[in-house]
Amino acid sequence: MKILVFTEGTILMHPSEDKLNDFASYIPIKSAVAKLTGWVEQGAEISYLTSQTKFLEIKQTKDVLSKFDFPGEVVRARQGDETYKQVVEEVKPDIFIEDDCKSIGADEMVSPKLKADLKIHSIVVPEFGGIDHLPDKLEDLAEFGKKQEIVKEEI
Repeated sequence: MKILVFTEGTILMHPSEDKLNDFASYIPIKSAVAKLTGWVEQGAEISYLTSQTKFLEIKQTKDVLSKFDFPGEVVRARQGDETYKQVVEEVKPDIFIEDDCKSIGADEMVSPKLKADLKIHSIVVPEFGGIDHLPDKLEDLAEFGKKQEIVKEEI
């Protein structure tokens, strides 16, 4: 199972407001490393999508992921005029996890813009809320948030 996780706001955050643009100082949100490591131990392939586009900032994000022992090594970033949507659709993960982008406006979110025929299961978490509440088991994660049919009780 391929899982693509947005970094900033989803699993990483600034340690204080004055360090908002100091990407080298970012820290994990809650127990993100443990959650992702658990999924990898069950066979998931994890890669990351950063909001950064400049080489140095992308490297800083990679370094932070490495420093805190995040599993997986591939960090994706937009190039040129490429959109987040295009990157996600190119990667074609089974699951894409991003935050709701509350601080910059929900119009930045990728999930609502993905092509339905690619069957990418999107999970949106609260910005800076982390992923701790997501299921530990991959099979449960694959179904997390999907609409359930309502079964009417027979009278």
